[in-house]
Amino acid sequence: MKITIFGLTISSSWGNGHATPYRAILRALDRRGHRVSFFEKDVEYYARRRDFAACPYCDLVLYSSWDGVRTRALAEAAASDAVMVASYCPDGARITDLLLELARPLKVFYDLDTPITLRNLAEADPGSPTSPPSARWGGGLPYLRRDQIAGFDLYLSFTGGGILQELEQSWGARLARPLYGCVDPDVHGRVAARDRFRCALSYMGTYAADRQHKLDALLLEPARRRPQEAFVLAGSMFPRQWSWPANVRRFEHVAPADHPALYSSSRLTLNITRDGMARYGYCPSGRFFEAAACGTPLITDTWEGLESFFTPGEELIVAHTAEDVLAAVACSDDQLSRLAARARQRTLDGHTGDRRAQQLLAYFEEAGALQHNTGVGAAQLTTYN
Repeated sequence: MKITIFGLTISSSWGNGHATPYRAILRALDRRGHRVSFFEKDVEYYARRRDFAACPYCDLVLYSSWDGVRTRALAEAAASDAVMVASYCPDGARITDLLLELARPLKVFYDLDTPITLRNLAEADPGSPTSPPSARWGGGLPYLRRDQIAGFDLYLSFTGGGILQELEQSWGARLARPLYGCVDPDVHGRVAARDRFRCALSYMGTYAADRQHKLDALLLEPARRRPQEAFVLAGSMFPRQWSWPANVRRFEHVAPADHPALYSSSRLTLNITRDGMARYGYCPSGRFFEAAACGTPLITDTWEGLESFFTPGEELIVAHTAEDVLAAVACSDDQLSRLAARARQRTLDGHTGDRRAQQLLAYFEEAGALQHNTGVGAAQLTTYN
């Protein structure tokens, strides 16, 4: 089948969590014989930190302006079996208006930031007294308006649980399904440790104000208490004026090709969830699965639904305080190896790009059947697997 995607970025992993899962899923779709075109706006901050400009498993189209690529993009979309717009796609709402007019393809929205999207949509509602003028875009965001949600045949969410029911019952989504993060085991696996990454505990993630308090409690405070141990913090957008404990080694960006080395050099690695995501639960970061695939023991904060992905105490360690982290660091190598082995197997069984591609195609099938049975959209039922 032919799929056309309009997303934030697949070419650069700098400062975002979108590129890595896209790559894993699109590689898997390519192996299954499906053809994908990915339209990405060529913005300066990704261009300066691009991992590639051409992609062997999809047709990557880098464009400087929507007006300049509009004719080509709409022609490809019209000829597709499914067309997808994703969260934070530049001009996404404008693009969606045109895509929803097309007769043939299944229309899909992929929200890799669902709690953030819904919060911002609520705040951007012109009728809301709490909405600041600077946040209003006619009842929507640059990449999605509230009235467009009901126009999609399928709303995919990086966050599961109760938010899926909320999308259908309160926001008008016809069909909401989870499509979580994932890993490509051909890319992420155990490799030789590197001295520059070697540490007792690592954390990799972009700065976000609503998880900084957890970072301080679960990484920086343990580092202060263990000055003889090395810690690693890898991620972009952290304020430059901040000071860090002397034993915390900082990396502004670690390229995807180096992720396995960072994890393989870490005795443990830490996952921290943004407050907005944690409130909804069922929100595993793709970093979870990357680290697990590399056989690195995991420490994480907690949220509803965590046990749906990993079993606390058996496949990872849950930490609420610095003391919990320090207790994990004190575990024996044998204890940590057993945890890591179980988490790795759980990941390879259920959280790979191939598994997500299977789920995606099944959701396409489900949405197509619903479209056919309700008489909405195209009359022809397409098989997507």
